[in-house]
Amino acid sequence: MILYGRNPVREALRGRRPVRRLWATEAAASEELSRGPSLRRTGAEELERLCGSAEHQGVCAEVDPYPYADAGGLLDAENALVVCLDEVQDPHNLGAVCRVAESAGAAGVVIPERRSAEVTPAVCKASAGAVEHLPVARVGNLASWLVSAKDRGAWVYGADRSAEALPYERPDYAGRVVLVLGSEGRGLRPRVASACDELVCLPQRGRLGSLNVSTAAAALLYGILHFRGDPP
Repeated sequence: MILYGRNPVREALRGRRPVRRLWATEAAASEELSRGPSLRRTGAEELERLCGSAEHQGVCAEVDPYPYADAGGLLDAENALVVCLDEVQDPHNLGAVCRVAESAGAAGVVIPERRSAEVTPAVCKASAGAVEHLPVARVGNLASWLVSAKDRGAWVYGADRSAEALPYERPDYAGRVVLVLGSEGRGLRPRVASACDELVCLPQRGRLGSLNVSTAAAALLYGILHFRGDPP
């Protein structure tokens, strides 16, 4: 995998997977990059060829494939806060949610194995390198995993716009919490929604009917920390 962008490459050097090779323009080469594996100085055109994007910011790195986490292990802590994404297919949204989740101290993010974005270089870039530190797990069936999470004592909240949803400030969010957000456009699938203990909603006071999934994730995650009395 070829990562690109200064933040993703810097966090990869600090993260858990090996960095095999580094490339940088003369202007972008830094002391931090020089402490990694052999650094090759090259031009911007070569970097774009390597990573397939003009958004490389003068830096690329070859890394091992992304090490997905064990989904069950994300619930080990008694107050674990886990984010699940139901068929979110836009890599920029996945990356942005991962960035928010890592910043908020979430235990990890769970995504389905099918019909979902996976951790690609574009996701790494959108996450600003957060995926190098945040555990991301893939599961075969998200609804079934939510049931198993409840069996372990987690309370599962699904973000939803329906009339049946509670205002998001009503629950107390104590103990293990799983927050589920739906895909762009259609939201949670019915089976996933039915696997949730409660559906919660953010107030919508403007003319638009919904928020971007990463924006909703930010509001809900930091709201949960606030209601827990546990600021990051």
